[in-house]
Amino acid sequence: MYRIRFHGRGGQGVKTASRILGRAFFKEGYDVQDAPRYGAERRGAPIFAYVRASRTPIHERGIIQRPDCIVVVDDTLMPVPAAAILQGCEQKTLVLIISDLPAEKWTHRLQIQGKVLCLPKSVAGKGSPLLWGMACVGAVTRLLGVLSREALTDALRQELVTLDSAAAEQSSSTALQYFDKMAATQIVIQESSPAAATTYTSPRWLDMPMEIGPQTAPAIYAGATSEKLATGLWRTQRPIIDYTVCNRCWWLCSTFCPEGAIHVDSEGFPQIDYTHCKGCLVCLVQCPTHAIQALPEQEASRLSGEEK
Repeated sequence: MYRIRFHGRGGQGVKTASRILGRAFFKEGYDVQDAPRYGAERRGAPIFAYVRASRTPIHERGIIQRPDCIVVVDDTLMPVPAAAILQGCEQKTLVLIISDLPAEKWTHRLQIQGKVLCLPKSVAGKGSPLLWGMACVGAVTRLLGVLSREALTDALRQELVTLDSAAAEQSSSTALQYFDKMAATQIVIQESSPAAATTYTSPRWLDMPMEIGPQTAPAIYAGATSEKLATGLWRTQRPIIDYTVCNRCWWLCSTFCPEGAIHVDSEGFPQIDYTHCKGCLVCLVQCPTHAIQALPEQEASRLSGEEK
């Protein structure tokens, strides 16, 4: 079974790359799984997708834990622990990175066990991050050694059908260009055996001690008692109003505050109830004069003399 995991940021074609590779496998007669996994669904946020392909039925489910190839579409994710890029990386694993740094540098920096292969960021001579995913899927398709150029071409045509003709042509051209470039590379992604149920490691459970009710019960005493819950303790960023810049437009920050933690005083100036302000910073975004700035809560507490 082949296990391929793509890592990148939203907008770099990670999900599309996994679907193209999955479709190319399918066209060659493989049983296939491909799925994306999102965090925050916005452009620039970390995302990963994975593809499994086998000549026999696939019984594995969930995130790939032992990848045969890890594809990193954006090398700025490499030092981000939450991205978990190197999870399950073994000596047999190929790590393919879009990076202008040499592979030896990444091997030395991260002490990677497997082989490292780097593709330059100047993809198709343009260096657009939107094309990095296409370069990666073209390269991986060739490095697998079991998928034809025709299967990749057909998969590109079907998966890019929603793009306008110019974007689809540029994306297809980039993928095929990197498929051809990998012809001179001797590296081949190795297929691994299916995971055996006998080697499954059970999760480690944590035994939590019992606690008395008042310690763990919700702090909701009755209707209309939310004032008693100091939700401001949840805050990590504190909005600070610069009244020399405030235009007293009163309705924006106070109206858009989802917690109702901003009221307007008799002079028309907004006042923030820090006991209940959760630090969502919606007010900062809404303020047209940029009179509201954010400070880390610890720093704000120190400046205001609240720290003991």
